[in-house]
Amino acid sequence: MKISLASDHNGFNLKKDVADHIRKLGHEVLDLGPLEHDPTDDYPDYAKPLAESVANHFADKGIMICGSGVGASVAANKVKGIRAAVCHDIYSAHQGVEHDDMNILCLGSRIIGIEVALELVSVFISATYSGEERHQRRLEKVLLMEKDLR
Repeated sequence: MKISLASDHNGFNLKKDVADHIRKLGHEVLDLGPLEHDPTDDYPDYAKPLAESVANHFADKGIMICGSGVGASVAANKVKGIRAAVCHDIYSAHQGVEHDDMNILCLGSRIIGIEVALELVSVFISATYSGEERHQRRLEKVLLMEKDLR
């Protein structure tokens, strides 16, 4: 599986550890930056290309890291076809994929530590959408909402 990965300045150090972990799990990392730490980096500058890489099927899933995960989620969800969420607990990280077809995991480097982050990444990557009738019905309603955006 190919996983897009990006961060802002707050998530830069965690991004390195997450990239190594993804590779250890046997997956390919598409690192969309930043490649060097810059304290003036802004999350939208990295969330957009990350989200586009997933929406355009250059990557199977994405992980975006900022200070809280919230800004990354807000920005990524502006791209059509993206279902991004902040998850700082194990249940949400896999349930978001299984029930809601979440395709981008957003993490807050100021909120969680490295061990929790790596566990969240593992369950997010290994989770698959169930396609169960009730989940598909709800997803179709969300996709209809997306079509109405102008």
